[in-house]
Amino acid sequence: MDQFPIGKTLDDAGIWRPRVTVATVVPRDGRFLLVEEIVHGRRVVNQPAGHLEPDETLHAAAIRETLEETGWDVELESFLGVQQWTSSESGSQFVRFTFAAIPLHHDPARKLDDGVLGPLWLDREGIVALGTRLRSPLILHSIDDWISGRRLPLDCISRLAPGTASI
Repeated sequence: MDQFPIGKTLDDAGIWRPRVTVATVVPRDGRFLLVEEIVHGRRVVNQPAGHLEPDETLHAAAIRETLEETGWDVELESFLGVQQWTSSESGSQFVRFTFAAIPLHHDPARKLDDGVLGPLWLDREGIVALGTRLRSPLILHSIDDWISGRRLPLDCISRLAPGTASI
């Protein structure tokens, strides 16, 4: 295990695997949906984001995480890309699949995930002004991808059915 720096662990087969996460960029009227949350005792702001669960598609994870963290039902519109990032605080490595979504309906009475204080809508300048309160640099990177017009089709990510035979 010495070949893996702090924050990196091996699975049962002795293979290192990064954390697979999803996030959504949800624009509305020049502002973007964000989440204010408490992480390790610190108040931070993030995009609706979270970890992929077993047997879940990336698309479903993005919709689920957005709802659980903000109370917003969304419809995925496009795929923005994959980002790879290493946290300088923990050394954890992430591979994040980021989607763009359209807000459909908000349920303000919905119980949000533990640690989530609530949703925020901020324009890019307001997000930049948060400075060190941003949970990661992936937030602005993803928003800038959206602002620049990056849009990939949702079907560029596919999932083969369990039991699909290999050649």
